[in-house]
Amino acid sequence: MAAEIERVFLLRALPPAMPAGEVWQIDQGYLPPLDGTDPTQLEGRLRRITHPDGSVEHIHTIKRGLGLVREETERTIDAACFEREWPRTAGRRLRKVRTRITVGDRVWEVDRFLDIPVVLAECELPTADAHLDIPAWLAPVIEREVTEEPAFRNSELAGRAGLLPGQ
Repeated sequence: MAAEIERVFLLRALPPAMPAGEVWQIDQGYLPPLDGTDPTQLEGRLRRITHPDGSVEHIHTIKRGLGLVREETERTIDAACFEREWPRTAGRRLRKVRTRITVGDRVWEVDRFLDIPVVLAECELPTADAHLDIPAWLAPVIEREVTEEPAFRNSELAGRAGLLPGQ
């Protein structure tokens, strides 16, 4: 597994001065934990990404750990595999619109969730101690950093969205 080093920020709203970026439509669902595994430490995720050109990508991800540094393995799967496994995520799904914005050598991802009133911004880093400058367009809408708050992990948010009808 590769390391994913990511800082996450809760936003009060979408940044009004957010630069244009690449916009992805994302459906993601979380697989039930394997017997004997701690669901707070290991998660399996299915993701369908619709890109601006209409192309669709399907990804299976396994993450381990909590907080700033987590282990992550991703692999591309075909649409048939995704459709076969997707029913296993019932009740643990979310939909979001992700805007990817390059700022210097970093990529900021701003996620607006469609089923719950949450907006998050995240940025991956090369090392845990790497400096991160907050862009001027983002700073005014940051409520707080939530990197170490499990309630703001997408898997937790998916459980909340799963309480809504049709999820």
